Amino acid sequence: VQLQASGGGLVQAGGSLRLSCAASGGSFSSYAMGWFRQAPGKEREFVAGIGRTGTKRSYADFVKGRFTISRDNAKNTVYLQMNTLKPEDTAVYSCAATPRTSDVSEIFGAYYDYWGQGTLVTVSS
Repeated sequence: VQLQASGGGLVQAGGSLRLSCAASGGSFSSYAMGWFRQAPGKEREFVAGIGRTGTKRSYADFVKGRFTISRDNAKNTVYLQMNTLKPEDTAVYSCAATPRTSDVSEIFGAYYDYWGQGTLVTVSS
C-alpha cells in the first residue's frame, strides 16, 4: 500500500491543522493506521493510532485532548485533527499502516509495515 500525507504547514501557537493521509494499492479497511512525528534531532515518536473500523483509538499522552485521529474507509483516508498547537509540536508527521485481522490500534512503530513520506508542521510562538 502507498501512503501520501498532506496538510502540513506553518501555524501560530494555539492554531489548528488537519493532516490527511491517502492510501492506495491495498485494502484500506484491513489496515490499522497510525501517525508518528519526528522533530529535528529527536527520535520518531508515536502520536496516534486507529483500528480498522475507527472504534479503537490510541493517543500519546502529550496530544490527548488536543489531537483527534479519524478515518474514512470509503475515501481510503486517515486524518489527524490537531488543535491548540504548541511550538513543541513542530515536526515532520508521517502516517503508517499495518494489516490487521482484528480491530486494534498499534502504538509501536515497529509494528507498522508501510510508511508515507511525511508532511512538515511548523508551529510558531
